[in-house]
Order: sequence, then structure tokens, then C-alpha cells
Amino acid sequence: MGHTPPNLTKKMGHFKRYCKTLQLADDPELIQKYKQVHAQGAAWPEVTEGMKAVGILDMEIYLLPDGRQLFMIMDTVADFDHEQAMKKLATLDRQQEWENYVSEFQVSEKDASAENKWQLMERIYEMDQEEAFQPLDGQLKSIDKLQSFSVK
Repeated sequence: MGHTPPNLTKKMGHFKRYCKTLQLADDPELIQKYKQVHAQGAAWPEVTEGMKAVGILDMEIYLLPDGRQLFMIMDTVADFDHEQAMKKLATLDRQQEWENYVSEFQVSEKDASAENKWQLMERIYEMDQEEAFQPLDGQLKSIDKLQSFSVK
């Protein structure tokens, strides 16, 4: 708690966004349990702290109404290296234990890392798009765009 993510000051005013997807097992009971282990305050603190330690600033997971397809939005520091950060994350305290635990709910191998489960998505549209990014590179976003927005 209270630590500064790596290189946060390097590109102040910018962050990267990654979007990922994963499919849950076709079992309503397991899907409900997966939702419970991700409810507010339920995720293991060591896992959350590990994500912050590698430069993940925020993460949200959404479930489609069909109940099986997950969509993740992951915001990171601007100079985030996805491959390196995911490798480091896999070595941190309780991370692999968490991945093994949640794999029971997911369509994946039990010993798979988060990097091998969650598939990066290709962005095909962005309002006022200025630049194209490969999924592995993330999408560089400006905080200024958010701060300057006003309804007309």
C-alpha cells in the first residue's frame, strides 16, 4: 500500500489501456461463485498489490448478459511493457495460487498464468482516433482528454 507504480512520473498525463477477454465454464453455479470471488473486498489483497507493483493502475472486469464471456479493461502506467509485467506478476506472492483457484471457473488449463488465459483484444474503433496500436502495445491515452470534456 502507498507505493508508487514504476515510472509513473515518466509520462505524467498519459496511461495505457489494454482490453482482454476470457470465457467462463458453462456452469451457472461456478459463474455465480466467480462473481462472488470478484465482489468488492473479496479479491485477495496480495494479488491486487502485485498488480499495482507491476504498473497496473486500474482494472475492471465485466460479464456479458449470456453469463460466460468476460471483458477486462486494464489501465497501466504509460511505459508499461505487457510481456515483462505479466512475467513478473506471475512470480509475485500468491499470484499463481490465485490463478489456480480461479481457473476452476474459467475455460483454461489449471496451471495457466493470467497472461495465458486472458486474450488481448484488437481495438477496431475509437472516437476521435489519432493513432493505431497493436493489442500487445496497449493504447496510449491522455488524461487531458478526459479532463477537458464538457457536455455542450
